[in-house]
Amino acid sequence: MATTVPATTANIPAAEEIPGTFLASLKSWLSSGHNQAQIAEERLLRRLDTFRAAQEPDVTIPHSANARISQVQLSDKAKSINMLSILPTTPTPTGSNTTEPPPTTVILHGYGAGLGFFSLNLNALSSWVSKRGMPVYLLDWIGMGRSSRPTFKVTAKHTDTRQRVEQAETFFLDALEEWRTTMGIQKMTLIGHSLGGYLCTAYALKYPQNVSRLVLLSPAGVNAGPDTSVPEDELQRSRTNPDPADVNKEPQVAGKADVDAVKKEQRERASQHEQQPKQKETLTRRLFIHAWEAGYSPFGVLRAGGPWAPMLVGRYSSRRFADLDPQHTRDLHHYLLQISLARGSGEYALSHILAPMAHARLPLEYRVNKLPKNLPVTFVYGGHDWMDPEGGNRSVKRLREAGNMASKLVIIPGAGHHVYLDNPDGVDKLLLKEMDSATRGSRVTLTMR
Repeated sequence: MATTVPATTANIPAAEEIPGTFLASLKSWLSSGHNQAQIAEERLLRRLDTFRAAQEPDVTIPHSANARISQVQLSDKAKSINMLSILPTTPTPTGSNTTEPPPTTVILHGYGAGLGFFSLNLNALSSWVSKRGMPVYLLDWIGMGRSSRPTFKVTAKHTDTRQRVEQAETFFLDALEEWRTTMGIQKMTLIGHSLGGYLCTAYALKYPQNVSRLVLLSPAGVNAGPDTSVPEDELQRSRTNPDPADVNKEPQVAGKADVDAVKKEQRERASQHEQQPKQKETLTRRLFIHAWEAGYSPFGVLRAGGPWAPMLVGRYSSRRFADLDPQHTRDLHHYLLQISLARGSGEYALSHILAPMAHARLPLEYRVNKLPKNLPVTFVYGGHDWMDPEGGNRSVKRLREAGNMASKLVIIPGAGHHVYLDNPDGVDKLLLKEMDSATRGSRVTLTMR
C-alpha cells in the first residue's frame, strides 16, 4: 500500500550555494540527513506543474493530473519503494474485459541516482498522462534514492560469477515485482537508465509475462568485453548541451555510420585520458581494480570523507550540471549529495554485476535473444555518450536473428550519458512516442484533447 510522505513545510528553503570551502562543506555535511533528502527531492519535483505536496489537495478539473510522492510498503517491513505517481484526473476507460489492459509506464533511474534526476522530463510526462488518461510511475530502486536501504548481501563464492550476478540482480528484481503486484499492475512499459536499463532487461528475462516494452537509456552491462566506453568521462567531462541544429533534429533509428561516429569520439577522448605517465596510470588502475573486486563502493569512499563530501560532490555536480539554470544546478547537487550520503545498500551490487571498467560479468548482448519475440526493445544512446553503443547494435542484431523484428537502436542528438538531462526535448519526444506505441493493440483508444 502506498503511503503519502509526511509534509515537510509549506515553503521549503532554496538550496544553498555549492560549497567551495571546507567550512561551507562542513556546514552542509552537518545538516545532511533523511529530512534534507526529502526536502531536496521536493525542490526538484516542484518544477512539475502538477506536483502536489503532502498538504495540498488534488485538483479535480478534467484532463489534468496529480503527481505525488509516496512510499510503497513491501511485505518485509524494512523494505519500501519511493514512488512518484502521476495520475490522470480523467482516466481513460479500459473497456472490455476480453482484451488486454494497456501497459503502465514505469521509469527507473541509474546507479547512484534517483527519480529526481528526471526533473526536466516530468512536465512532458504529466502532459501525456493528462491527455491519454493513463498513469506514469517513477521509482527509486530498492537500496537507492529515497527507497529503504536494507542490507545488501551476496552469499555466492567470489569465483561463482553466475550465482553472484543472479543474487545481486534478485535484490532489485524481486522488490520491483512485489511493487508491481502491490500496485495491481498487469503489464509494464519499463524505461531504465544506465544500470536501471540493465536491471529492467534482467527483470524482463525473469518475468517476461509482465513486460510489454523496454526502453533502455544508455544501458550499462550490455557489452561483452573491451570496447570504446570511457567511464572516467562521467567524472571529468562537462555536460554538453546540443547545438541548435541538434535540438531541431528528431531522434532517429541509428545506422552503422551513427554508431561509428560515437565510437570515433570515444576513442579520441580515451586517448586524452592516456596522457598521464604510464607508471602512475598503471598503479592507479591496479588500486582501482583491487578496490572494485573487494566490493568497495565509491559512495562508501565518499561517506568516509566526512565533512569533505559535500565539496567533493560539488566538484562533480557544478561541472556535470553546469548548463542548467544556476538554481537547478544547486537543487540537483543538494539532491545528489543527500542520497549519496545515505546508508550504503544497493550500491554494493555494482561490483557483482559489472567487472572493472563497466564491462558486464553476464553481458546482456548474450542474453537478450531469450526475451520474448514480441517484446520491442529500444536501445538509446547519446550522440556524445561515453557508453559504447556497439553492444546495443549487436544486441539488436541478435534480437532480430531470434525473430524480434521490433527492436532498434536510437541516437539522441547532442546528448551524453545522461540523455534525459542533456537533450530533454529529444528524449521526451522519443519516450512519448514509445509510450503511445505501447498502448496500441490494447483496449485503449488514444485521443488528443
